[in-house]
Amino acid sequence: MVVVIVGGGLAGLHAARLLHAADVPFRLIEARERLGGRILSADTAGHAFTDGFDLGPSWFWPEMHPEMARLVSALGLAAFPQHDDGDVLVERSRSAPPQRHPGFRQEPRSMRLAGGTGTLVRALAAGLPGDAIHLGAQVTRVALEAAGVRLTLRGSEGGEAGLLAGQVILALPPRLIDATIAFAPAIEPATRLAWRDTATWMAPHAKFFAFYERPFWRDAGLSGMAQSMVGPLAEIHDATTASGAAALFGFVGVPADGRAAIGTEGLAQTCLDQLARLFGPAAARPGVTLLKDWSADPLTATAEDRRGGAHPLPRQGSWVTGAWQDRLYLAGSETSAVAPGYLAGALDAAQRAVAQTLGRIERGNTAIPALGGA
Repeated sequence: MVVVIVGGGLAGLHAARLLHAADVPFRLIEARERLGGRILSADTAGHAFTDGFDLGPSWFWPEMHPEMARLVSALGLAAFPQHDDGDVLVERSRSAPPQRHPGFRQEPRSMRLAGGTGTLVRALAAGLPGDAIHLGAQVTRVALEAAGVRLTLRGSEGGEAGLLAGQVILALPPRLIDATIAFAPAIEPATRLAWRDTATWMAPHAKFFAFYERPFWRDAGLSGMAQSMVGPLAEIHDATTASGAAALFGFVGVPADGRAAIGTEGLAQTCLDQLARLFGPAAARPGVTLLKDWSADPLTATAEDRRGGAHPLPRQGSWVTGAWQDRLYLAGSETSAVAPGYLAGALDAAQRAVAQTLGRIERGNTAIPALGGA
């Protein structure tokens, strides 16, 4: 039996790892020309890099999410704590200077991976057969047939191809699935509504980075952490890497439509003005800045994601119903019952989807088609 995994982020890669360990053949299909999905560790130009800054998720919490800690350990990856030594700044009004408060050690500790979260993606991919991974192919249609499930793939140059599978794991956000994939037969209306109503983690947000020669704020006894009710950055952190490349980053508090209206250059300047108010004149002179707006990424966000920033919540009930429930499984982080919207949620959702898939195979409830083209 061939299992097709759609989505090459953490959930899809972990599902592939589990299937590979169970000697179940699989194909992993990823629309981007890179693996990782919302995990993107990049250089200062925003390109994927082996010792990069995390434009997507940065942290994990071993005490809260032991499964994530176990995977990091099993893959032999190095982790280090988020820098939180020093005072914290709070900006309550543009007319008053920021308030400085004694710092505190966060518990549980926020941990980061040396080299960026992208090291996790590379380590997982390295353990998989290369010929089972296909980049630059977006699934646009999924059809249930007597022999299995037929997927229609659109390549980066617009051509289409078909793929036949016995089981399909959609390792994508439910809202993105609803917006980008057609189903035959159609998904039941109540199930589609549940998918559409599930917030996509990171999709409404943008992260702004300012890169410096050195972390000068530490000399002043500052942690690099700040909170602001003025903006445009609502929450700021030290993004300096384990190798010492210095940066501050912040979550932009301006909604997606407002960011688009201001424009990248205008938003960058207002962010630098704010960093200077908080951390002094040196903060206004970075070597370069970078804005990653996930709401503008069509392989992450839909129009629904521009209108809110809610974190996904655990949901009761099945994610797949009707004619599809023996062939199709959802594995995006948002579908986790224990940690939706976290890296650990992606692992949990992948494990659940693979367990369901293997269970169907063992019970012999589905046909076992050969892999083929349209």
